[in-house]
Amino acid sequence: MSVEVGSQAPDFALNDYNKQEVRLSSFQGDKPVLLVFYPFAFSGICQGELCQIRDEFADYDGKGVQVLGVSVDTPFSLKAWAEQQGYQFPLLSDFWPHGEVAKAYGVFNEGAGLANRGTFLIDTTGVVRYAEVNQPGEARDQAAWKKAVAELAA
Repeated sequence: MSVEVGSQAPDFALNDYNKQEVRLSSFQGDKPVLLVFYPFAFSGICQGELCQIRDEFADYDGKGVQVLGVSVDTPFSLKAWAEQQGYQFPLLSDFWPHGEVAKAYGVFNEGAGLANRGTFLIDTTGVVRYAEVNQPGEARDQAAWKKAVAELAA
């Protein structure tokens, strides 16, 4: 069962690709967060989705929304991928304990050992305002996220 709209988002602390800790609750009172779980760095659909976020970053950053990508990859592979693709938002490593944050959000795929495509928009009070979970191989429609971001900013 994934985290529902209207519920408090589970707090977490994960390292980004520079091994700097990022804590979800550190954005409370300051910025909404678009939390984007994806299966693996360097995989086709994931790269397409994150490149779209990169290319349309102003749609989020311009509205004061912090984008955080999360996968079970190591910080080393995330750093190589971020540098290769020019991502300007943090990619967080849910590597160890393996998938712990993905489990807290109900998007961990136990059989495959990866995070399903979960997308959560969390407001400045830590409440989930948008939640969507797609299965592996099923790309997301980012128009729905942008609508939720626009409604939050209104």
